[in-house]
Amino acid sequence: MAQSEQTDLITLPPDVAAGIRAELPHAADEVVNAIIEEVPSYEDAFSGPMGRTIRNAVEVALDGFLALLGENRGADAPISRAAAVDGAYQLGRGEARSGRTTDALLSAYRIGARVAWQQMAGEAVHQGLDATTLAAFAQLVFTYIDEMSAASVAGHADESASSSRLRQQRLERISRHLLAESPPATVVDAAERAEWSAPETLTAVVVPEAQVAPLLQRLPARTLQAADLPELEERTLLLVPDMHGAARPRLLRDAADRGCLVGPARPWLRVRASYDRVLRADALGLTEDTEAHLPALVVAADADALADLREQALAPLEGLRPATIEKLTQTLRAWLLHQGRRDDVAAALFVHPQTVRYRMGQLREAYGDALADPGTVLALTIALGADA
Repeated sequence: MAQSEQTDLITLPPDVAAGIRAELPHAADEVVNAIIEEVPSYEDAFSGPMGRTIRNAVEVALDGFLALLGENRGADAPISRAAAVDGAYQLGRGEARSGRTTDALLSAYRIGARVAWQQMAGEAVHQGLDATTLAAFAQLVFTYIDEMSAASVAGHADESASSSRLRQQRLERISRHLLAESPPATVVDAAERAEWSAPETLTAVVVPEAQVAPLLQRLPARTLQAADLPELEERTLLLVPDMHGAARPRLLRDAADRGCLVGPARPWLRVRASYDRVLRADALGLTEDTEAHLPALVVAADADALADLREQALAPLEGLRPATIEKLTQTLRAWLLHQGRRDDVAAALFVHPQTVRYRMGQLREAYGDALADPGTVLALTIALGADA
């Protein structure tokens, strides 16, 4: 049954309504005292600025209820009831800002409803209210309290959502400043505004969108996000705090098998360097830990220079047939990587050791004494190492 329908069935005699109204200040005090005593998170709340707000909300709620009854309910009731609902809503928002949960808020309402009913019922009985009307009165009291608590919960939820969005926006602003390599003072100011304590290092991790939520559950709470970066398409960048040194293996385990690409840890104001390495690794088709691909990243850092070096290093083979050049190049690369151990070279190429001996004879004929020159060996190692 709707509340408006219930109030039509209840008419408190003017003297009963007046008696209950006279008890409102005392009832409000009893409600407040009971909440302080029975809900631990409210023990200190009433000593600060929020205490007056909560007391006022209790008084407005009780007064709004009585405005639905008695002689003045026709004109004043809608206004008082609206004020009570608004007060309950604003109370919920204030509780969210104070860091108290809806569980604490609803506990306060349950206690408040019990104590307020005890106070008002006692006065109603004292005034001689009959049992039938008293029962209807009780039902109306608790229905009204439910409406007030629902308004407070709605206010708490709206404030929490608003605060969460605002904080997320501020955290994303830190990420944008870091990626843009904004001046340190600008980044530090953004961190202070977001109440985000700066770590020692940050590590860039690129994550498929579907894996962001499950991975975040395993990462530190201070992890920053940067979504909708055009170069990442359907992926998100996470900047993970303090995953350097001994902590890095845990990050790699958490990110394993999720399609992630993990950059190196860098001082937090220089995390752009970590992100740049991830982007380079991504462009090369590398996966998981960028630090496991450092040789490939180094030799591919300047593609044009690598191509020129390769052409220069393999110039002595010009004039040979393409098939011969390919075989000799593979043999030379294996010879360099295995430090001239003929049996290891043969095993790597799946050929007989005598084949290796023959091919190396061809290479020494082409290169002459240069194969013993450290500079030539270095150039060949870098040029051919890119094929690893």
